Amino acid sequence: MENKTIIAETKRLILRRYRIEDVQDLFEYLSDEEVVKYEPYKPLSFDEAKKNLEWRIGTGEMIAVELKSSHKMIGNVYLGRRDFEALEIGYVFNRNYWRQGYAAESCEVLIQRAFSNGIHRIYAECDPDNKSSWKLLEALGFQREAHFRKNVYFWKDETGKAIWKDTYVYAKLKENL
Repeated sequence: MENKTIIAETKRLILRRYRIEDVQDLFEYLSDEEVVKYEPYKPLSFDEAKKNLEWRIGTGEMIAVELKSSHKMIGNVYLGRRDFEALEIGYVFNRNYWRQGYAAESCEVLIQRAFSNGIHRIYAECDPDNKSSWKLLEALGFQREAHFRKNVYFWKDETGKAIWKDTYVYAKLKENL
């Protein structure tokens, strides 16, 4: 298939760059209120998902996760390069594929690959209310380094007042493999 740059494969998954044909699968999960509940954006319309896909195709930081069995794109892992040989990791998956180990499977292979390519530290930030996310990070061997209280907001209430949120910071170091 054209423009199907494969980054890694696991037993069940293909981790690859995004492509135009992903628009429907991307819309399916980014339009789901439950999926984007802890993200800094609201559910996307089809046109917004299309525009977002253009950005994803143009960046090396977003990695599409595709099922080998059906070739359905079921989510993504974000790997953003940061200072001091560090990466920030994040993940968003279609709700129909939650609790089946796909996020762990895709993150594990990408973490190993990053460390073998010279990355020193990988970290993640998540909402303390997003227990599934921080439990996954702990299962992947990340350690909680911080609990920032009311350090960020994505939304404002009807009066224009910020709705502050807490943040957990987790990290994994290369030497802790």
